[in-house]
Amino acid sequence: MVPRHLLSRLPLLLPAILCLAIGVLTGLTRAGIDMTELLATRSAWHSILMISGFFGTVIGLERAVASNQRWAFLAPMLSALGGLLLLSDTTASLSPFFFVLASAIFCSASTLLTLKQPALHAWILLLGAMLWLMGNVAWVVNGSSWISIPFGLSFLILTIAAERLELTRFLPPRPYAKVLFILIIGVILIGTVCSALSVFDDNAWLGWGYALLALWLLNFDVAKRTIRQQGVTRFLAICLLSGYAWLLVGGVLLTHLPDLGLFERDAAIHAIALGFIFAMVIGHAPVIFPAVMRIAIPFSALFYLPWLLIQIGMSLRFGAALLSHTVLREAGALINALAVLSFLLCLVIQVIRGFRAQRIPSL
Repeated sequence: MVPRHLLSRLPLLLPAILCLAIGVLTGLTRAGIDMTELLATRSAWHSILMISGFFGTVIGLERAVASNQRWAFLAPMLSALGGLLLLSDTTASLSPFFFVLASAIFCSASTLLTLKQPALHAWILLLGAMLWLMGNVAWVVNGSSWISIPFGLSFLILTIAAERLELTRFLPPRPYAKVLFILIIGVILIGTVCSALSVFDDNAWLGWGYALLALWLLNFDVAKRTIRQQGVTRFLAICLLSGYAWLLVGGVLLTHLPDLGLFERDAAIHAIALGFIFAMVIGHAPVIFPAVMRIAIPFSALFYLPWLLIQIGMSLRFGAALLSHTVLREAGALINALAVLSFLLCLVIQVIRGFRAQRIPSL
């Protein structure tokens, strides 16, 4: 029997997964792979489906659970609806308004948590939430979804960085580390605004901010120590360190846009979005997903499969950028799509195993 708390969260989680699936398929269309006409016409919403439709809903659900306030669940509900509205020509124009409402409620829940625990990482989480709101408001005012993408990317990156900053308290204190972190966040904020004003075209400051953050994480994150451990702890550390490396690559490439061509732009954006952000999702899923959904997900070596596919796919996309090779880019996009699919399958398999393990009486 499915637990009641899981049933109550599925109506929010399933639309997010649908946004993820459509986002991945439209990404294949943008990579030049022939898909159905329906997906081709939705390819313009690829980034929005991923940032707000999927990540906005999932992170909103996590923040709502943390705040323990019923009204906070309106944020993931509205972002999920906003993502679904993008799938129809007649309702797509309503999506930014739903995202504005979702991110406003998300900011309120984040503010509540920050006031309860006014630590630096909590303020960075709130700052990331505010960036998501600012991007959605800018979309409504400007009328172009592209203006919201730098805000959305920085929202996701600041969210990850804040959560990793919190864990540095377990390391020997290095006061200058926090000072550097704050300065880097300042560069990212400047870069986000500059990128948005250029409609995601002038990204030099943004790229340097991301690259500097990657160097900070590679130097100060606890993953350098936990990689020596075993099981899920080692797996998470591998995902983290590889993700930081891709963030560095993507950030450096981003500093050269718009001078770079289509292949380099594809490699830069996906090094950040897939190599870094989605690698963080894969690494944290066995830890965070059970806390949010309140179901057991036993760790398995199966989770290394989607991580490995991301590395292979991103390596091919990077090779395509160096060689301006269409086939390599398409192959990389297909393998990255398989990475997302295999990740979802791993989750389902491990959830089923978790349910079965709970039903077996102890001897």
